[in-house]
Amino acid sequence: MGSELADLKNEVALLRKEISRVSDEAEVRKVHFKYGYYLDKCLYNEVVDMYSDSPDAYVEFLGARYRGKEGIRRLYQGRFQSSFVGGRNGPVRGFLLDHIMLQDIVDVDPSGTHAWCRMRALMQAGTHTSVSAAISAARGNSGGPPRQWWEGGLYENEYIKEGGVWKLFRYRYFPFWHADYDAGWAATRENYVPWPTRTFPDDPWGPDELLDQKMLWPDTRVVPFHYPHPVTGARVADDDLRAPVYGAPAAEAEPPLSLGLPEGQARKGEGKTWTSEGATRVLPELVDNA
Repeated sequence: MGSELADLKNEVALLRKEISRVSDEAEVRKVHFKYGYYLDKCLYNEVVDMYSDSPDAYVEFLGARYRGKEGIRRLYQGRFQSSFVGGRNGPVRGFLLDHIMLQDIVDVDPSGTHAWCRMRALMQAGTHTSVSAAISAARGNSGGPPRQWWEGGLYENEYIKEGGVWKLFRYRYFPFWHADYDAGWAATRENYVPWPTRTFPDDPWGPDELLDQKMLWPDTRVVPFHYPHPVTGARVADDDLRAPVYGAPAAEAEPPLSLGLPEGQARKGEGKTWTSEGATRVLPELVDNA
């Protein structure tokens, strides 16, 4: 009887751990979807409030990194809020900015306080003819036909649980293709969205640092995976993450992209690993709290 009771207690403990993991995965997924809904309607104050107050929090976007809550605020409440909606918090009539989030893969570490998510975004954006001229004039542009574009991007994000609440932590968004609605992606001009060239405070809305890794269509390098291969447990070779010209050797292509941390940050559990659902869930070099 004692042995059966011990086995039952052990099974309950395992089930409780598994339920917690599944629950955390669901919460992380919901956090990102909620972020997307706020972003759709330019509710940038709400977006910033979703981020951790940790000094290690950052957003990596368009070859630049915005560090800490102040840097994150400059991106959303500075660059985006001023450029897209004239400084208000919320939408303006006739401006479309829908983010469709899909293909999410979420992994939570054993501590239940750190998580990773790889997710795709498909964006439809542009202005309506009834407001296009007014918006162009307000931005100091010469006008022209209403701008409409598509965007495809990939997130490789990290989340942190603080005070029992999951928050955005390290956000890496790679908007790797754009296309004007009428011309399509085959005709996309190079450097469709200009890279930042100045940092804060030289640029009041600028990033804290400029990064070497820049990627826009027709560059098709692979954004590294936070997880190993589900069958072999191996990671993808660096040369296979490159995108050489057809028929050319990989060594001649741009170097592979990285999910590495900025200078001054480290992962406490780096080099450790764990198994869940019968497989290694996160690459050892990405472990934070295990």
